[in-house]
Formats: sequence, C-alpha cells, structure tokens
Amino acid sequence: MPIWNQLRQSAQTMQGQLNAKKNDLKSGAFRDASMAMCALVAAADGTIDPAERQRVAALIISNDVLNNFPADDLQRRFNDYVGKLQADFEFGKVSILQEIGKTKKKPAEARAVIQIGIVIGGADGNFDKTEQAVVREACFAVGINPEEFDL
Repeated sequence: MPIWNQLRQSAQTMQGQLNAKKNDLKSGAFRDASMAMCALVAAADGTIDPAERQRVAALIISNDVLNNFPADDLQRRFNDYVGKLQADFEFGKVSILQEIGKTKKKPAEARAVIQIGIVIGGADGNFDKTEQAVVREACFAVGINPEEFDL
C-alpha cells in the first residue's frame, strides 16, 4: 500500500477515535491545546503561508470534535497562536508546548490533542518530517511516548 494511502487511512482512523470521544472533549484546556497544536503543525517548518493557514482553518471548522466550541472562538485562538509563532518561532513554540502540556493530567484529552495534530498534519496527504517532529515534541509535553503514534 502506498505511503499516502496508509497516512490517509491512519488519519481517518484517528478522526474516528476522536469522534467516539467527542462528548468527553469539551474542556477549555482541550480547546486551547487543540488550537495550539493546529497552529504548531501548520507552522512546523517555521513559516505559515496564507493558503496553509486557510486550509488548516477550514479543517478546524469541519472537524466534528471541534464543533463542541464556537467556530469564531477557535479561529481567534488559532490566529493568536499562529501570531506567537510568526513573531518568534522558537519562543512561540515553547509557549505553545506549555499550553498543550496543560492536558497532561487528563490522558484522554492529551491523546486527543496529539491525534488532532496528526489529523491536521496528514490532511494534505503529506505528514512531513517537520510536522512529525513538532507532534513528537507535543507528545513529550503531555507525557505520552511518541512511539504510541508511530512518531
């Protein structure tokens, strides 16, 4: 099976797992960590172009699990995190990983945030090395072994 088919199937499987937990994923910490993860994956290579930003924003709005929250609130939070990364990528990344780390005490939320990062990273059919690296760092921030997600 070609690698992009495996990636697409893996992202679909993770989205299904997220949908199954939708009713448990309503906390503010999960909302914030999810938007932080989306921004981190979108800017994984150190930049985020307008087309990529739009694509990620569309994915956020269409994600069933994230429909637990108002779309305009998610958009604002995503843009705030992207702004931090654009102002100073390394410093912004530290701040964002701290935000993601707030879900560490709730393993189901922590795993869901990681899964959202993988779904967002794989949405274009190319979960590249820089995207994998930031999701791996997020795994460490929440105390999950990255190998659990083949990272």
